[in-house]
Amino acid sequence: MFVLTIDQRRSRRDVDRVPDLLERYSNHPLLRPFERTAGDEAQAVTDDAALVVDIALSAAASGHWSVGIGVGPVEQPLPASTRAGRGPAFESARRAVERAKNLPGSIAVDGASPNAAADAAPNAEAALMLLSATVSRRSDAGRAAVDAVRAGMTQSDAADHLGISKQAMSQRLSVAGWQAEEAGRRLATQLLEAADR
Repeated sequence: MFVLTIDQRRSRRDVDRVPDLLERYSNHPLLRPFERTAGDEAQAVTDDAALVVDIALSAAASGHWSVGIGVGPVEQPLPASTRAGRGPAFESARRAVERAKNLPGSIAVDGASPNAAADAAPNAEAALMLLSATVSRRSDAGRAAVDAVRAGMTQSDAADHLGISKQAMSQRLSVAGWQAEEAGRRLATQLLEAADR
């Protein structure tokens, strides 16, 4: 199981962004949705490693959030409220979000299921750290190109949608590190799954 604890960065000098975060991820297929847990922090529960990667990268890349991913068991059955959840994955998420505040990429992974390989969680963290650095350095044009392709458009359709040539679209995706990101997402997902075995 995976617990995501997301804490707003520089919250004392910024507006409260938690309501926007709750809205942004409200339609994602989480086992327990994001809820505000304390002040400028929110927490959710899922068993889908690919979804964890998607949410962690989008939140960290915005520059507004530190993301802690806790891996391992949770007490079952899950309570109706995310805030009432308990178990090792919740404790791991708390440690992870505290470490994420001081890490490049603002993402940390902590914990593992009892039968997981010892290096799965640290390796997942390393992969996510590298991915976050790639995604957060992307230009607005590169981000728009990647978002269009991730939404399911072909490169040709995405080029038409953005009003650019196919050659320009290809160049934007290349500069944005699109292929490296896709490979990294697969790797991070596999490593998180390995940590949860």
